[in-house]
Amino acid sequence: SSTELFAHLQQYKRTTVSSLLQQPAIGNIHPAILQLGMRYADGSIRGANARCLAMLNALCQVIRDYTTPEGKELPRDLLRHLNDHVNFLVVCRPLSVGMGNAIRHLKLRISTISPDMPEGEAKELLEQEIADYINARIDSADKQLVSYAVAKVEAQGDVILTYAASHVVQRALVEAAGAGKSFRVVVMDSRPELEGRATLARLMAAGIPCTYVHLNAASYIIREVTKVFLGAAAVLSNGTVLSRAGTAAVAMMAHAHSKPVMICCETHKFNERVQLDSITHNELGDPEALAVVSGKPEVTALEGWSEHPRLRLLNLKYDLMPAEYVTMVVTEFGMVPPTSVPVILREFRQSEQTVSGPF
Repeated sequence: SSTELFAHLQQYKRTTVSSLLQQPAIGNIHPAILQLGMRYADGSIRGANARCLAMLNALCQVIRDYTTPEGKELPRDLLRHLNDHVNFLVVCRPLSVGMGNAIRHLKLRISTISPDMPEGEAKELLEQEIADYINARIDSADKQLVSYAVAKVEAQGDVILTYAASHVVQRALVEAAGAGKSFRVVVMDSRPELEGRATLARLMAAGIPCTYVHLNAASYIIREVTKVFLGAAAVLSNGTVLSRAGTAAVAMMAHAHSKPVMICCETHKFNERVQLDSITHNELGDPEALAVVSGKPEVTALEGWSEHPRLRLLNLKYDLMPAEYVTMVVTEFGMVPPTSVPVILREFRQSEQTVSGPF
């Protein structure tokens, strides 16, 4: 049962193949989406960009295999068809901000298709639209963002702190090392996900000297750090950053010790929502993950916790970092202060309206 304060959030349910097959209208769900939903649920696809890319590629297959029913118009019926698939994915795991933005963009494009356009031509246009979105907003954006992040690494002597796992931060650090810069990385991690181990493995493979610590060592290790590079699940319009639980504590500690905090985030993860806390919007993880300490079967303090009527375990996936802890947001357009996020959002909104004429 849920913790009362977080009862409004989608409650965690362990997803199995049999539970998914009991979903309404499961017969209409494309096999690519069924497979993707299971991979979301079991955690084999992680990270905002990886989840968004996988979803867009799967939706591309859905559109390719779609046929307009007799007596229906493609724009209207395809929107309904896609909604069924998106709703199925939400059951498997709540959508990230980047995924929501991508779906909104695709739906806008579908709504502008003329009903008189031949089906094959319309589907080709939409597939190309998805490919263009992936290229411009994710792949090229990553490449450009990384180049700006690399420029912030000093040629000699930097000690960079990063937390958990961010694909774009990992890539920036590997490319900085490849450019001949000499620096050291402190990889900070926390249970239950322990995603920092993946970061550590990738950086070590690139020959970067690393120190691995847990979040409880933040106040000790921060003294030797020169700057902090963090990833983000989203940056909201009031400049707050939604990221893996624990990130806000890292940024707060860095701010208290006057260390610059760089948030590496592509603009497709910017959102117009305003959020002041981690309670109104969040994602609940598996509470059982808190009770089990990997590699330490002798730790049994929380064994049988679910049988205690007064005990609840709360595993929040994300926390919210106030804008005042953020020195700069590194985007594909350069480095901007968090106060500039609404300006970028407004520019994108205007460009969407400009190009949303009929195909």
